[in-house]
Amino acid sequence: MRIGPRSALVLVLVSVVGLMMLGWPLLLDAPADGTRVDPPFLFIALMPLLLVMVLAEMTEGGMDARTLAILGLLSAINGVLRGLGAGVAGVELIFFLMVLAGRVFGPAFGFVLGCTSLFVSALFTAGVGPWLPFQMLVAGWVGMGAGLLPRAQGRREIALLVAYGVFAAYAYGLLMNLWGWPLALGIQVPGYEATELSFVSGAPLLENLQRFGLYTLVTSTGGWDTGRAVTNAVAIAVVGPAVLSTLRRAARRATVVRVAAP
Repeated sequence: MRIGPRSALVLVLVSVVGLMMLGWPLLLDAPADGTRVDPPFLFIALMPLLLVMVLAEMTEGGMDARTLAILGLLSAINGVLRGLGAGVAGVELIFFLMVLAGRVFGPAFGFVLGCTSLFVSALFTAGVGPWLPFQMLVAGWVGMGAGLLPRAQGRREIALLVAYGVFAAYAYGLLMNLWGWPLALGIQVPGYEATELSFVSGAPLLENLQRFGLYTLVTSTGGWDTGRAVTNAVAIAVVGPAVLSTLRRAARRATVVRVAAP
Protein backbone atom coordinates (compact mmCIF):
# COMPACT_ATOMS: atom_id res chain seq x y z
CA MET A 1 0.00 0.00 0.00
CA ARG A 2 1.65 3.19 -1.21
CA ILE A 3 1.47 6.53 0.56
CA GLY A 4 -0.20 9.02 -1.79
CA PRO A 5 0.92 12.66 -2.04
CA ARG A 6 -1.91 14.01 0.13
CA SER A 7 -1.49 11.27 2.71
CA ALA A 8 2.27 11.87 2.75
CA LEU A 9 1.71 15.57 3.41
CA VAL A 10 -0.68 14.86 6.28
CA LEU A 11 1.75 12.30 7.72
CA VAL A 12 4.68 14.72 7.52
CA LEU A 13 2.70 17.47 9.24
CA VAL A 14 1.54 15.18 12.05
CA SER A 15 5.05 13.77 12.43
CA VAL A 16 6.53 17.25 12.75
CA VAL A 17 3.91 18.19 15.34
CA GLY A 18 4.57 14.94 17.18
CA LEU A 19 8.32 15.55 17.26
CA MET A 20 7.73 19.07 18.55
CA MET A 21 5.47 17.75 21.29
CA LEU A 22 8.02 15.10 22.26
CA GLY A 23 10.90 17.56 22.34
CA TRP A 24 9.00 20.62 23.58
CA PRO A 25 11.33 21.34 26.54
CA LEU A 26 14.31 21.58 24.20
CA LEU A 27 12.49 23.99 21.89
CA LEU A 28 11.23 26.48 24.49
CA ASP A 29 13.05 29.66 25.42
CA ALA A 30 12.47 29.05 29.12
CA PRO A 31 13.39 31.50 31.91
CA ALA A 32 16.96 31.09 33.10
CA ASP A 33 15.94 31.23 36.77
CA GLY A 34 14.72 27.61 36.69
CA THR A 35 11.02 28.55 36.83
CA ARG A 36 8.83 25.52 36.17
CA VAL A 37 7.53 25.37 32.61
CA ASP A 38 4.43 23.25 32.09
CA PRO A 39 4.00 21.11 28.99
CA PRO A 40 1.78 22.43 26.16
CA PHE A 41 -1.19 20.37 27.31
CA LEU A 42 -3.53 21.82 24.68
CA PHE A 43 -1.34 20.60 21.83
CA ILE A 44 -0.75 17.28 23.56
CA ALA A 45 -4.52 16.85 23.86
CA LEU A 46 -4.81 17.42 20.10
CA MET A 47 -2.43 14.56 19.26
CA PRO A 48 -5.14 11.84 19.33
CA LEU A 49 -7.27 13.89 16.92
CA LEU A 50 -4.31 14.41 14.61
CA LEU A 51 -3.58 10.69 14.62
CA VAL A 52 -7.19 9.86 13.81
CA MET A 53 -7.02 12.31 10.92
CA VAL A 54 -3.86 10.80 9.43
CA LEU A 55 -5.12 7.23 9.89
CA ALA A 56 -8.39 8.08 8.15
CA GLU A 57 -6.52 9.78 5.33
CA MET A 58 -4.12 6.87 4.80
CA THR A 59 -6.76 4.13 4.86
CA GLU A 60 -9.39 5.88 2.71
CA GLY A 61 -9.52 4.09 -0.62
CA GLY A 62 -6.16 2.39 -0.08
CA MET A 63 -7.31 -0.90 1.44
CA ASP A 64 -9.93 -3.39 0.41
CA ALA A 65 -11.97 -5.42 2.88
CA ARG A 66 -9.42 -8.25 2.94
CA THR A 67 -6.54 -5.88 3.71
CA LEU A 68 -8.55 -4.25 6.48
CA ALA A 69 -9.26 -7.71 7.88
CA ILE A 70 -5.53 -8.49 7.85
CA LEU A 71 -4.87 -5.17 9.60
CA GLY A 72 -7.43 -5.98 12.28
CA LEU A 73 -6.07 -9.48 12.79
CA LEU A 74 -2.45 -8.34 13.08
CA SER A 75 -3.45 -5.53 15.45
CA ALA A 76 -5.26 -8.02 17.69
CA ILE A 77 -2.31 -10.43 17.61
CA ASN A 78 0.05 -7.61 18.54
CA GLY A 79 -2.23 -6.64 21.41
CA VAL A 80 -2.01 -10.16 22.79
CA LEU A 81 1.75 -10.38 22.18
CA ARG A 82 2.39 -7.19 24.11
CA GLY A 83 0.38 -8.52 27.01
CA LEU A 84 2.56 -11.64 27.10
CA GLY A 85 5.63 -9.52 27.74
CA ALA A 86 4.03 -7.14 30.24
CA GLY A 87 6.14 -6.71 33.35
CA VAL A 88 9.26 -8.36 31.88
CA ALA A 89 11.99 -5.80 31.24
CA GLY A 90 12.43 -5.22 27.54
CA VAL A 91 10.58 -8.34 26.34
CA GLU A 92 8.15 -6.77 23.88
CA LEU A 93 7.02 -9.11 21.13
CA ILE A 94 4.85 -6.48 19.48
CA PHE A 95 7.56 -4.90 17.33
CA PHE A 96 8.90 -7.82 15.30
CA LEU A 97 5.50 -8.50 13.68
CA MET A 98 5.12 -4.78 13.03
CA VAL A 99 8.46 -4.76 11.20
CA LEU A 100 7.66 -7.86 9.13
CA ALA A 101 4.19 -6.62 8.14
CA GLY A 102 5.54 -3.20 7.21
CA ARG A 103 8.13 -4.91 5.05
CA VAL A 104 5.51 -6.93 3.16
CA PHE A 105 2.59 -4.52 2.87
CA GLY A 106 4.51 -1.26 2.55
CA PRO A 107 5.05 1.94 4.57
CA ALA A 108 1.43 3.11 4.74
CA PHE A 109 0.18 -0.22 6.09
CA GLY A 110 3.15 -0.36 8.47
CA PHE A 111 2.34 3.06 9.88
CA VAL A 112 -1.32 2.25 10.39
CA LEU A 113 -0.48 -1.12 11.95
CA GLY A 114 1.97 0.49 14.35
CA CYS A 115 -0.66 2.96 15.53
CA THR A 116 -3.49 0.45 15.85
CA SER A 117 -1.28 -2.17 17.52
CA LEU A 118 -0.28 0.18 20.33
CA PHE A 119 -3.87 1.33 20.75
CA VAL A 120 -5.25 -2.21 20.97
CA SER A 121 -2.46 -3.36 23.28
CA ALA A 122 -3.07 -0.38 25.56
CA LEU A 123 -6.70 -1.46 25.91
CA PHE A 124 -5.61 -5.02 26.68
CA THR A 125 -2.98 -4.02 29.24
CA ALA A 126 -4.72 -0.99 30.81
CA GLY A 127 -2.00 1.21 29.38
CA VAL A 128 -4.18 4.11 28.24
CA GLY A 129 -2.77 7.48 29.26
CA PRO A 130 -1.46 10.78 27.89
CA TRP A 131 1.60 8.94 26.58
CA LEU A 132 -0.44 6.64 24.32
CA PRO A 133 -0.74 8.95 21.26
CA PHE A 134 3.03 9.36 21.24
CA GLN A 135 3.57 5.61 21.58
CA MET A 136 1.22 5.12 18.64
CA LEU A 137 3.02 7.71 16.54
CA VAL A 138 6.51 6.36 17.21
CA ALA A 139 5.35 2.77 16.64
CA GLY A 140 3.81 3.96 13.38
CA TRP A 141 7.20 5.31 12.35
CA VAL A 142 8.73 1.91 13.14
CA GLY A 143 6.26 0.11 10.87
CA MET A 144 6.60 2.72 8.14
CA GLY A 145 10.38 2.56 8.22
CA ALA A 146 10.28 -1.19 7.64
CA GLY A 147 8.25 -0.58 4.49
CA LEU A 148 10.86 1.87 3.21
CA LEU A 149 13.83 -0.50 3.52
CA PRO A 150 15.66 -1.39 0.29
CA ARG A 151 14.93 -4.64 -1.50
CA ALA A 152 16.84 -7.75 -0.49
CA GLN A 153 16.38 -11.49 -0.77
CA GLY A 154 16.83 -14.56 1.38
CA ARG A 155 19.32 -14.30 4.20
CA ARG A 156 20.24 -10.73 3.25
CA GLU A 157 16.65 -9.68 3.76
CA ILE A 158 16.50 -11.33 7.19
CA ALA A 159 19.83 -9.74 8.16
CA LEU A 160 18.51 -6.36 7.02
CA LEU A 161 15.32 -6.77 9.05
CA VAL A 162 17.26 -7.92 12.12
CA ALA A 163 19.48 -4.84 11.91
CA TYR A 164 16.45 -2.61 11.47
CA GLY A 165 14.67 -4.29 14.39
CA VAL A 166 17.63 -3.55 16.65
CA PHE A 167 17.81 0.05 15.46
CA ALA A 168 14.06 0.53 15.87
CA ALA A 169 14.19 -0.81 19.44
CA TYR A 170 16.72 1.78 20.54
CA ALA A 171 15.09 4.58 18.52
CA TYR A 172 11.69 3.84 20.08
CA GLY A 173 13.16 3.94 23.58
CA LEU A 174 15.04 7.16 22.88
CA LEU A 175 12.02 8.99 21.50
CA MET A 176 9.66 7.79 24.22
CA ASN A 177 12.13 8.91 26.89
CA LEU A 178 11.56 12.43 25.63
CA TRP A 179 7.98 12.11 26.85
CA GLY A 180 8.72 11.32 30.48
CA TRP A 181 12.15 12.85 31.04
CA PRO A 182 11.13 16.51 31.48
CA LEU A 183 8.41 15.50 33.96
CA ALA A 184 10.70 13.31 36.09
CA LEU A 185 11.99 15.38 39.01
CA GLY A 186 14.67 14.26 41.44
CA ILE A 187 15.87 11.31 39.37
CA GLN A 188 17.79 8.93 41.62
CA VAL A 189 20.42 6.70 39.99
CA PRO A 190 23.34 5.33 42.04
CA GLY A 191 26.57 7.10 41.11
CA TYR A 192 24.88 10.12 39.56
CA GLU A 193 23.60 13.42 40.90
CA ALA A 194 20.00 14.30 40.10
CA THR A 195 21.16 17.47 38.33
CA GLU A 196 23.24 15.36 35.94
CA LEU A 197 20.18 13.52 34.66
CA SER A 198 17.19 15.83 35.10
CA PHE A 199 15.87 18.44 32.71
CA VAL A 200 16.88 21.95 33.77
CA SER A 201 14.51 24.68 32.62
CA GLY A 202 16.38 27.55 30.98
CA ALA A 203 19.65 25.63 30.60
CA PRO A 204 21.44 25.77 27.22
CA LEU A 205 20.21 23.28 24.63
CA LEU A 206 23.49 21.36 24.48
CA GLU A 207 23.58 20.94 28.27
CA ASN A 208 20.05 19.54 28.36
CA LEU A 209 20.83 17.26 25.42
CA GLN A 210 23.83 15.96 27.35
CA ARG A 211 21.64 15.34 30.41
CA PHE A 212 19.05 13.59 28.27
CA GLY A 213 21.64 11.39 26.61
CA LEU A 214 23.08 10.38 29.98
CA TYR A 215 19.59 9.80 31.40
CA THR A 216 18.69 7.53 28.48
CA LEU A 217 21.97 5.66 28.71
CA VAL A 218 21.74 4.84 32.42
CA THR A 219 17.98 4.28 32.71
CA SER A 220 16.90 2.47 29.54
CA THR A 221 19.62 1.76 26.98
CA GLY A 222 21.22 -1.09 28.90
CA GLY A 223 17.92 -2.47 30.16
CA TRP A 224 14.57 -2.00 28.44
CA ASP A 225 15.96 -0.91 25.08
CA THR A 226 18.53 -3.68 24.87
CA GLY A 227 15.94 -6.25 25.92
CA ARG A 228 13.63 -4.97 23.21
CA ALA A 229 16.45 -5.07 20.64
CA VAL A 230 17.42 -8.64 21.53
CA THR A 231 13.77 -9.73 21.41
CA ASN A 232 13.34 -8.19 17.96
CA ALA A 233 16.54 -9.71 16.63
CA VAL A 234 15.83 -13.21 17.89
CA ALA A 235 12.18 -13.20 16.82
CA ILE A 236 12.94 -11.92 13.32
CA ALA A 237 15.84 -14.33 12.85
CA VAL A 238 13.93 -17.38 14.11
CA VAL A 239 10.38 -16.94 12.82
CA GLY A 240 10.91 -14.13 10.31
CA PRO A 241 11.18 -16.29 7.16
CA ALA A 242 8.01 -18.24 7.95
CA VAL A 243 6.04 -15.13 8.90
CA LEU A 244 7.17 -13.28 5.77
CA SER A 245 6.03 -16.18 3.59
CA THR A 246 2.64 -16.28 5.31
CA LEU A 247 2.14 -12.53 5.03
CA ARG A 248 3.12 -12.52 1.37
CA ARG A 249 0.62 -15.24 0.58
CA ALA A 250 -2.05 -13.15 2.28
CA ALA A 251 -0.89 -10.03 0.44
CA ARG A 252 -1.37 -11.65 -2.96
CA ARG A 253 -5.07 -12.02 -2.20
CA ALA A 254 -5.49 -8.46 -0.97
CA THR A 255 -5.48 -5.12 -2.75
CA VAL A 256 -2.10 -3.61 -2.01
CA VAL A 257 0.12 -1.52 -4.21
CA ARG A 258 3.50 -2.51 -2.85
CA VAL A 259 4.59 -5.98 -1.77
CA ALA A 260 8.30 -6.26 -0.97
CA ALA A 261 8.73 -9.79 -2.30
CA PRO A 262 12.01 -11.23 -3.56
